[in-house]
Amino acid sequence: MTATLAAPAVYRSEPPRPPRIGPLRTIGQGLTLTWRNLLKIKHSPEQLLDLTLQPIIFVVLFVYLFGGAIAGDQHTYLQFVLPGILVQTIAFASLGIGTGLSTDRQSGVFDRFRTMPIARSAPLIGAVLGDVVRYVVSVAIVLGFGALIGFRIQTDLLSTLAACGLVLVFAFGLSWPMALIGLLLKNPRTVQGIGASLMFPLTFGSNLLVETSTMPGWLQAWVKINPVSFVVEATRGLLLGQGPVAAPAARTLLAVAVLCAVFIPLSLAVYRRRT
Repeated sequence: MTATLAAPAVYRSEPPRPPRIGPLRTIGQGLTLTWRNLLKIKHSPEQLLDLTLQPIIFVVLFVYLFGGAIAGDQHTYLQFVLPGILVQTIAFASLGIGTGLSTDRQSGVFDRFRTMPIARSAPLIGAVLGDVVRYVVSVAIVLGFGALIGFRIQTDLLSTLAACGLVLVFAFGLSWPMALIGLLLKNPRTVQGIGASLMFPLTFGSNLLVETSTMPGWLQAWVKINPVSFVVEATRGLLLGQGPVAAPAARTLLAVAVLCAVFIPLSLAVYRRRT
């Protein structure tokens, strides 16, 4: 009688799944990578040149070139246009997040992040929050240089801080569509070009340089729904104490909420797929 021996069963172990990272740890890791982006600025301070020179050039050109023709004298126009230049500077500064992400993709930084035990979204969060610090520098430069050449805030400290905070919140909202462009396009120059093409009609097609009532009717229709016009109007009211504040500020916050609701999920989805 022959005995039949059964072959031993072979058990294949599945690779361990990476631990799930909760929201608090994701935020903490995002803040750590924010510090990484700040260290990049520390070691390469030339990254701040566009944030320091561009607003000064805009203020000098607009005030001393157009001030006499538009407002009759430079000081009157400076009081009118500087809150708008503050918003314009922040809007163009938001292009940096797109070019930075595109550059990081080319250099393979995100590939290294992918091998680390961190949340997939942490590098993207760190990049956006790191740019917020750049926006703070822009705000300080514009207001500081404006004060040197004669701009005077007509309200109190609380209103001034509220104006700066509103501008920074608006910049945070603009960062996400720029981040999406940076994740979709591989060439940083292309990102810069497309981003600038979007920013020019948003900034110059607003009440930033002149009153809306001086424009033709078809352009007024665009200016009145342009979110840049909302934040400029609210900033003027908070810094100068003239004009409405509550309604344009509410519209600004609504525009930021829409931008975040649409572009944050899209940016995260594209980031996870591309990296």
